[in-house]
Amino acid sequence: MQVIGLCRFSYPAIGGFQVEHETMAERIAYLYSDARMEERFRLFETVALPSLRAQSDPGFDLIIVTGDSLPRQHHDRLRDLTSDMPQVQIVSQPPRRHREVMKELLNSARKDPGQPCLQFRFDDDDAVAGEFIERLREAAADCAPLLAKTDTAAIDFNRGYIAEFSADGIAASEPAVRPYFTAALAMYAAGGCRKTIMNFAHNRIHHHMPTVTVTDVPMWVRSHNRFNDSRQDRAKPVEVTRLTPKQEREFATVFGIRADRVRAAFSA
Repeated sequence: MQVIGLCRFSYPAIGGFQVEHETMAERIAYLYSDARMEERFRLFETVALPSLRAQSDPGFDLIIVTGDSLPRQHHDRLRDLTSDMPQVQIVSQPPRRHREVMKELLNSARKDPGQPCLQFRFDDDDAVAGEFIERLREAAADCAPLLAKTDTAAIDFNRGYIAEFSADGIAASEPAVRPYFTAALAMYAAGGCRKTIMNFAHNRIHHHMPTVTVTDVPMWVRSHNRFNDSRQDRAKPVEVTRLTPKQEREFATVFGIRADRVRAAFSA
């Protein structure tokens, strides 16, 4: 079964942001500011991409959506960072309605629309466990009788960590359970079904389809940083503590995130 991921990399969509701007020019200026882009790249390079490279099942596709106004130096850097990943396709789009363009890209990525697929959203500052794709396929196989009766279903790996990354390394929460978080939430779409994971708000997906929850082990890392769109207003503080050397080794083993590389990148 084809597995398709979708990652928005500073795409200046119409809608889709909780931080509002009066004009598209203001939104583009905010997204592409030097401070923001440097932080996004540091997180993308040390948190997000290592977790994808660490997948025990590399058989997935990942669409990275950027704006056609992304400055050349950033586009080149993005291309260079992913040049060793055959799963990645970088797509540049002009500003368009957020959900419409994302749904279109997901459906166009289906190699055989008549066959079922699995889809997931992937934020450029988060990570998934190295067994995420493998476990996702296993969960879909385990739920085959249920999936045969529905056009869509969600598979939610809901245990993980909130983490902060800096020149000091990694600070993380205790393992947390967050139902229907974006990270490690996936959706099954039956053959011929045009609905995508972008048709639904992630925290309300269970209002629209059957869902299966898998909560045995941490499967995601949610990054808290200066530019989280969802945390700019009414952000709830989360207690995090610096990882011990043993915990750093566990993060490297489970998520591919190496504390020494985090320290080096954020010290630059």
